[in-house]
Amino acid sequence: MPHSSVPALAHRLRIVCMRVARRVRYEAENTIAPHLFSVLVRLSEQPRTVGELAQIEQVSAPSMSRTVTQLVDSGYVVRSPDEHDGRVVRLTLSDEGQERVRVERAHRDAWMTKRLEDLSAEDRELLRRAADLIEALAAR
Repeated sequence: MPHSSVPALAHRLRIVCMRVARRVRYEAENTIAPHLFSVLVRLSEQPRTVGELAQIEQVSAPSMSRTVTQLVDSGYVVRSPDEHDGRVVRLTLSDEGQERVRVERAHRDAWMTKRLEDLSAEDRELLRRAADLIEALAAR
């Protein structure tokens, strides 16, 4: 049975992480909608299909297809046939898409950097350690 403070900590940590993520998404001078950026980030990792993206983003295939069409029409994503199975369409970032990811990440990192600079060295070190712990929790 968990210690009585563990559920309270779990709740608070979940809420705080959501609030930070939301503020970064909406206040960091972003130039692309969060759901579009999320897909670009997934494609920056490796080429994917619409179905793979839908599964990762936990949306329906038709919804992801609309998102991908918007990204293709914007010039950020390129569709191409799979080299092993011509029926499969692979999605990759265009040069513009790679630049958009770089710019968006820079905006988001600058937003966080500005806030971290106001903290003491001790508090920044504490957050470094906390980030390691949160990353480890998310990887479980």
